[in-house]
Amino acid sequence: MHLVRARPHRSAAALTAAAAAVSLLTTACSGPAAPERKPAPSGKVTPPPASAGFDYQLGGSYPPPAGASVVARDHTASPAPGVYTICYVNAFQAQPDAEAEWDDDLLLRDADGEVVVDTDWDEALLDIRTDAKRRRVAAKVNAWIDTCAAKGFQAVEPDNYDSYTRAPEGLLTAADAKAFLALLADHAHARGLAVAQKNTPDLAPDRDEVGLDFAVAEECGMYDECGDYFAAFGEHVVDVEYDERGMAKACAGWGGRIAVVLRDRDVVPAGESGYVRETCAGP
Repeated sequence: MHLVRARPHRSAAALTAAAAAVSLLTTACSGPAAPERKPAPSGKVTPPPASAGFDYQLGGSYPPPAGASVVARDHTASPAPGVYTICYVNAFQAQPDAEAEWDDDLLLRDADGEVVVDTDWDEALLDIRTDAKRRRVAAKVNAWIDTCAAKGFQAVEPDNYDSYTRAPEGLLTAADAKAFLALLADHAHARGLAVAQKNTPDLAPDRDEVGLDFAVAEECGMYDECGDYFAAFGEHVVDVEYDERGMAKACAGWGGRIAVVLRDRDVVPAGESGYVRETCAGP
């Protein structure tokens, strides 16, 4: 099983700065636009129930705690029985131990020919700059999505939507990210899976264009971003906080309107050292 852990948060301010850095480039030479689309037809997919009890189990599976009716797990795991389960896939970057599983030309390279790496997690960014490459990357990710559907998950959470902010200036754009995620969303919807926007609050207003059904946010309380997601997705937002201060802010401002859970940053299974889980209602 791939070890999947909570990622360092990129705030809306950081994303805005990154977007500004490439604005002149994208104005002069517009990047690929996601095709115009509508959300999945009503009844085709079902997002997580609004404001439901939530648990984030990316570091390992365990029985859902009392009151948790929505659970997120890695695509290598099985869905939790009797609850709504979201399937995590690392869509925009290669796992640290899996670069060799990708065709070499699908690893993003800088002007010097060096692979661009997310240094926080030692993950190579994937090259989604052209339609042809996006479709080749999507073919692999969509195979994981097929596995999610076959196992009985109800939704998919494609991670690293904001990877363009970690590329050298102008190398990847928000338009590239949206066009790629739109491919995954179309495929997931065809398999009956709802699709989450993971983080990236600056792109939340584009949810219909991309074809997204709900949001999975990390630390929207800490960074005062819950309102950005709520404006786009309403109550269909699940938020994971990793700090007591962020948890207090999320519960005070948004408890009862969106799902909020406090987890340890390594999201270890219950019973292991370091495990933390709290909700706005308490442990």
